[in-house]
This record gives sequence, structure tokens and C-alpha cells, in this order.
Amino acid sequence: MFRRLTTAQLVVDVGLAVACLLLRATGGFATPALVFVVLAMGIALALRRLSPALALAIAWAGAIVEMGALVVPDVSNLAILAVLFTTARYGSRVVRLLGLISAVVGAVIAAAYVIIVLGAWQAPNPVDWGDIARISLIGFPSSIAFFALSWTLGLLARTWAISRDNRRARVVAERNVVVEQERNRIARDMHDVVAHSLAVVIAQSDGARYATGVAAKDEALGTIASTARDALADVRLLLGQLRHSEEAGPQPALADLDRLLDQMRGSGLDVALEQRGEPIPLPAAQQLAIYRITQEALTNALRHGDTSEQVRASIDWAADTVTLTISNATAETPPSTSLAATEGHGLPGMRERAILAGGTFDAGPQGEHFVVTARIPVHQ
Repeated sequence: MFRRLTTAQLVVDVGLAVACLLLRATGGFATPALVFVVLAMGIALALRRLSPALALAIAWAGAIVEMGALVVPDVSNLAILAVLFTTARYGSRVVRLLGLISAVVGAVIAAAYVIIVLGAWQAPNPVDWGDIARISLIGFPSSIAFFALSWTLGLLARTWAISRDNRRARVVAERNVVVEQERNRIARDMHDVVAHSLAVVIAQSDGARYATGVAAKDEALGTIASTARDALADVRLLLGQLRHSEEAGPQPALADLDRLLDQMRGSGLDVALEQRGEPIPLPAAQQLAIYRITQEALTNALRHGDTSEQVRASIDWAADTVTLTISNATAETPPSTSLAATEGHGLPGMRERAILAGGTFDAGPQGEHFVVTARIPVHQ
């Protein structure tokens, strides 16, 4: 029944009502009934935003006493217009309906009362029904117009406020979506960087344990150090973006694929890359998608596949699509630990990268091989 208002709003409403009462008091009061009417209208004015329903009831009580005592309409009756406005602006569905009914019924009653009091009972001469008819033609439409207009303005203000709140909510929702998308992008990059780097470090560490020559051990340790440094730099960049919402830093592109393949070969994975067709310049987003999908697919092949078999990668260039295909032999592992059985974050991340680049993604076992296929459109 009571709305939540701020202290400032309460002070303004009560202060305005008190000021109106004091101003009206300077004009004096002819009857006790008029005192009651003025006080009722003042209280209704003070409560109009705190409780539109209660304010409407008090205004009706004042109007009924006014008509029952045959009090001449007073300037304090203008508070009714403010009350009707707030019933439409702040009231519930029932209160808004009651406000509309009050506007129509009250306008008719008010017009009739004015005609009776001023046009008939207080006239010194006998009743002139022609004058009453003329007053009615002016009074009824004017009264309805004033009352209905106040309620309608309140409804328009309510509609505008709802529209404004919806726009703000939409802006906040869009901002949250952008933030979530950025965090997901950073999470994908973090997964790709960390998973790839750790896979290389583990493979090199295992190889160094069984290496017999000093040169082989030094080469393995050098690869480990280089991979760790690159991973550390990438992680620092990603953490900086996450912490400060900075612009994205330099991202790998198709030109970096050779370095990636050399790194994987140094980890013991035999990779062969074949490109068919005429390469076409791609936007940075498409190049990054192809690079990250290749990185994740080769990392999965190193972790889960049969590293004794060659991994075949191909990039097929067409007029409107570039197709990336990576096929590796599956290791003889139990189904519960195979790549096909447990996607983890790798396959969903690759699929999402392909979709965000406007393409399609497919991955799954084909015979004794696990095949990853990504189709990225050349033109958006």
C-alpha cells in the first residue's frame, strides 16, 4: 500500500503540502466543513506518491464532505488533479483503474455540483434553465477534460518511465554480455596457451629423462625454457586484459603456424602440413581461429593420440571458404580416457572459435583416426 520513497522525496511532498496549506490559510475559512476539506486535500497532496490509493480515498472523503455541506468549490480542490496523476503514474493496476473511474465519475459529479451550487441555489433570481443548460455545455466537458487529462498525463509518465528503465536494463544486459564474451575469449586463450605449453613441457621433460646425450638434454631443456617463457608472456598479457579490460594485444596469425609446427615437432610429434589452393588474405579474427584450432588439435594429438604415427594437417583454400583438417591416429587407451569420450574444454573451445568466426566445426573418430575439421568463411 505504501511505496518506498527517498527522504528527499518525502520532504518535498510534505513540504509542498504544508506550503499550500499555509498559503490557503491566509484566505480564511468560512465554515468548519471548509477547514476539513482543505486539510483533507492537503493530506492527499502529501501522500500522493507515498500511497496513491490512500491519497485517492482521502480526496474522495474531502469531496464528499464538501458536497454534503454545500461548500462552494475551493482552490484546494486542485489537489485532486495531482492525486489523479499519481494514481496513474505510481498506482497498481487496481489503483489505476480506480483513478480512471474517479476521473470520469468525479468530473461528472463536480460539474453537476458546480452547476447546482452556483447556477441555481445561490442565484438571487428564479432558476433560469437556459443558463443552466449553457453552463452545463461548458462545465461538463471542461471538468471531464481536466480530470481525464491529469490521469492520462500520469499514465504517459508511467509509460515513459517504464520505457526508460527498459532501455537502461537493455544497455546493462548488453554490457554484461560483452563482458561475459570477453571473459570467455580470455578463458579460451588461457586454456589454449596453458594446455599447449604444458603438453610441450611434459613431452620434452619425458624425453630429456631418457636422453643419453648432453646435446639432446640441452635441446630439450632449451625447448622447455622457450615454451615456458612464451607461455608466461601470453598469460601475463591475458591477465592484464582481464584485470584492466585493456585492448587485445598481438595475437598469433597464420604466419605463426610454421613456428607452432616446429615446436610440436620438437616435442616428438610428427606433423605434416599441406596447403591446397591459392591462399587468400583473411581478417585477424579468422586467422586467430585457424591458429588456435590447429594449436588445440595438435596439443590433443600429443596428449591423447598415437605419437608414433604422423599427424596430417591440411588447409584447403577455396573462393569463399578455407577448410582446416587435422587427422591423428588414436592411441590404444580405454574409452573412458580417450579424446572422443571426454571433450573437456578443448573441443568446445575449438567449436566456439569456429562459430564465432562465422564457420562450422566437426570433430570425431573416423576409423583409427581422430579428425578435426573447421570451415571458416573467407568473406563475412
